[in-house]
Amino acid sequence: MKQEYKTFTAPDLEALQAICGTERVIPAEMIGEDYCHDELSGVHKRPDVLVRATSTEEVAAVMKYAAANHIPVTPRGSGTGLVGGSVALYGGIMIDLSLMNHFLELDEENMTLTLEPGVLLMDVSKYVEPAGLFYPPDPGEKTATIGGNINTNAGGMRAVKYGVTRDYIRGLEVVLPSGEIMQLGGKIVKNSSGYSLKDLMVGSEGTLGIVTKAVLRLLPLPKYKISLLVPFPDLPSAIKAVPTVIRASSIPTAVEFMEREVILAAEEFLARKFPDNTSDAYLLLTYDGASKEEVDLAWEEAAGICLQCGALDVFISNTQERNESIWAARGAFLEAIKASTTEMDECDVVVPRKHVAEFVLFSHALQEKHHIRIRSFGHAGDGNLHIYILRDDRTDEQWKKDLEAVFNDLYEKARELGGKVSGEHGIGYAKRPYLEESLSAEEKLLMSGIKKVFDPQNILNPGKLFS
Repeated sequence: MKQEYKTFTAPDLEALQAICGTERVIPAEMIGEDYCHDELSGVHKRPDVLVRATSTEEVAAVMKYAAANHIPVTPRGSGTGLVGGSVALYGGIMIDLSLMNHFLELDEENMTLTLEPGVLLMDVSKYVEPAGLFYPPDPGEKTATIGGNINTNAGGMRAVKYGVTRDYIRGLEVVLPSGEIMQLGGKIVKNSSGYSLKDLMVGSEGTLGIVTKAVLRLLPLPKYKISLLVPFPDLPSAIKAVPTVIRASSIPTAVEFMEREVILAAEEFLARKFPDNTSDAYLLLTYDGASKEEVDLAWEEAAGICLQCGALDVFISNTQERNESIWAARGAFLEAIKASTTEMDECDVVVPRKHVAEFVLFSHALQEKHHIRIRSFGHAGDGNLHIYILRDDRTDEQWKKDLEAVFNDLYEKARELGGKVSGEHGIGYAKRPYLEESLSAEEKLLMSGIKKVFDPQNILNPGKLFS
């Protein structure tokens, strides 16, 4: 697609200030460094202007101006992405949606929550739980916005039992690249009325439209939950237990795997002890339910299965102190690994559950092959792995060379095992080459065709996915 755009000028700045006001339209020289990159990606680019929108109407007006003048637009939330998806690769306009952070309606009868895209994930549970309701998607980064979760179809630790973000989006309000506003879906439970454009928007990484409102599906809040920390002598033993645990009478809410190196890194980062750090591999299982009896039966059955599969022990996390210790460490894994090196990048593959141990052990072997440190953790219950490659003291040239070599090996192995490039963090800019290698010619044609139908000028988040 064409990648040449109008040069942003002073009259463009004045036109946008007329739409949103001078205080919320910030020229390039006054834009903070945080807006030039995301949480992890090495991609760095300063937008020509930052527009802090406060309404759907403002977003629509900005998009209409951009479309009329062929200026690229990059939507952005908290900037917690890991693949450069919210970086303005071609400059132009960056629309910051973080001020659109209002809860609009909690409909307890229909069990839906209508809200704006800038609401933080961590605030959703606080808002709905007093009403006895529950929003299941649980990505690790709680300071991400709901808009960002929708755009990457975020999954998280509860996906084993409850599914991913797409499963909880009932309706969307979307501004198209033309500036037109569309209402997709609604509070309805079922819909067989043509193509599901709503579901197409989820996971599109801001390349097809800008989400300005969402209707989330809620569930009754489980009254009881418990976690089990299960040490194993090695990772294959731990992963081998997972299919049997999932096939048991009660589906676990979460099945996480972790290795000793990552736990030690988290302990050092938090200056706080984990309940146990003596084993090479662990499973972290969580169960929830409507009654204590239901949850007790579930965890007792799971504990028995794990012990039969070679677990060394089963630690029951039934106190607030132990729960906080375990989940604080799990939540800090990414930051702890990041703090242990000078720079890092991530392979966010998803493979069939039965191949999780094989893939992680393969990544271990790559440490020796490429003489580089690699750390991992992830969702054993759905096969989504987070493999981190650490730069340490490498030069720019050596880092680029080694990173490419490791990624090539990891993605080739994922394809061999029937996996996919990304389980929940998306493609953005950083993972585009690996997505293109993994798709057939027909898939590429269809996906690029969808982009052209929605955005014929390629002005919305260009340089991401296929644009």
